[in-house]
Amino acid sequence: MRSGVLVLCISLVGGLVATAAEKGGKPTVEKKDFGKTAEGTPVDLYVLTNGKGMTVKITNYGGIVTELYAPDRNGKFADVVLGFDNLDGYLKGHPYFGCIVGRVANRIAKGRFTLEGKEYKLATNNGSSSLHGGVKGFDKFVWTAESFKGQQSAGVQFRYVSKDGEEGYPGTLTTTVTYTLTNDNSLQIDYEATTDKATPVNLSNHSYFNLAGHGAGTVLDHDMMIAADKYTPVDDTLIPTGKIEPVQGTPLDFTTSTRIGKRIDQLKGDPVGYDHNYVLRQGEGKGPWLAARVTEPKSGRIMEVLTTEPGIQFYSGNFLDGKVKGKGGAVYRQHAGLCLEAQHFPDAVHHKNFPSIILEPGKTYTQTTIYRFSAK
Repeated sequence: MRSGVLVLCISLVGGLVATAAEKGGKPTVEKKDFGKTAEGTPVDLYVLTNGKGMTVKITNYGGIVTELYAPDRNGKFADVVLGFDNLDGYLKGHPYFGCIVGRVANRIAKGRFTLEGKEYKLATNNGSSSLHGGVKGFDKFVWTAESFKGQQSAGVQFRYVSKDGEEGYPGTLTTTVTYTLTNDNSLQIDYEATTDKATPVNLSNHSYFNLAGHGAGTVLDHDMMIAADKYTPVDDTLIPTGKIEPVQGTPLDFTTSTRIGKRIDQLKGDPVGYDHNYVLRQGEGKGPWLAARVTEPKSGRIMEVLTTEPGIQFYSGNFLDGKVKGKGGAVYRQHAGLCLEAQHFPDAVHHKNFPSIILEPGKTYTQTTIYRFSAK
């Protein structure tokens, strides 16, 4: 579904108003200069706008979604993802705002695994664990990019070649990630990867969402449903124990729409909050299937997440502490945003009962996740 984008008219008083879309404007893609890395590599920003005026901005530095404007029940747009106004904010370090995480999303215990009889030692960057690809994961590289547009959608395709041994992983991995903004107000992310040597692969997007607006406070009053009856319990280092247990009777039960803050105080941990992998119920066919639905009552904004993945990590922004200042000077305090990261299970390389994340030569890794926005 390669389609186009439309230019969004910005009203400083009433939020973003899609006046051009209302007049029947066509989808557009615009490429802008987004600065340079410390090494002097140019970085671009791609502005996608659909036929209804929804706009998404994505940079080829880490495939980061920097802005996403979704309409409320009155048709007014607000930026609903956390992030920074410029490239410098991302270069200085951040909690994975909006980026592609890989080669392996989430955690690998003790930063090591054994594959085909050989032990591999990874870069550790989260205590003794390797998190989201290590010290320099996919979120910290400039990807090559090519934009496209059509009648019903517009997008950009990113490509990155991860060399054999990068961050300790075996094999040269060639990855493409395609972002497509469609006229039904969906942002679809398609992932593909191939390798010349067996290697773990688990890619995801790490956007932080606040459907009231990126600087509007906490997400604890959002209502959420997760299509999962089970989850993977973790130890005090957030590494799965290997068990798969029911959510029923626990604070993790979102099988029916529930306010996120309703039971959060029942959780253990420091800081307190959600950071759990859910085992998704999958429907018939190849998917993607509905994984989660989030509603913000005041604005009426709704975000549905559909995916082909077996799991989704719900993270409630527990480690945000007010030290990060984002777009427009917004201060991102604890629970200022939520992540719904479609993925295979964390630390899958150490648990044979989890779906495998090993990609073999001659095979193609694929994953599709859709973030679909509406309002009522």
